[in-house]
Amino acid sequence: MIDHTGVTVGDVDRSKVFYAAALAPLGYTMIMAFGDAAGFGVPPKPDFWIGAGKPGAPKSHVAFRADTRAQVDAFHRAALLAGGRDNGAPGVRAHYHPNYYGAFVLDPDGHNIEAVCHSPA
Repeated sequence: MIDHTGVTVGDVDRSKVFYAAALAPLGYTMIMAFGDAAGFGVPPKPDFWIGAGKPGAPKSHVAFRADTRAQVDAFHRAALLAGGRDNGAPGVRAHYHPNYYGAFVLDPDGHNIEAVCHSPA
């Protein structure tokens, strides 16, 4: 679980669309939006924020916890359909631990976004 985290994005409107689609399989929705910022999460609390600005280097990495491997797979598919770029197909990453099942995508600004399930298959 992440309490909250955030990334700077080059185009807030484009990123709102991307994250709304990519995170929907994990139960996330956009909960708050004001000015050049938007907060996503599982209601009622936003725990992932995007805000306008010039994305810096190195790009951010954020991992979202999934309850099932099927959610990880759905996240990966949804993120690619929303315009993300593959950065690691769904699969076991045993070098982290035997049940680490993750998928990685690059968002429209190049941030490495991951969904991970720690439960056995």
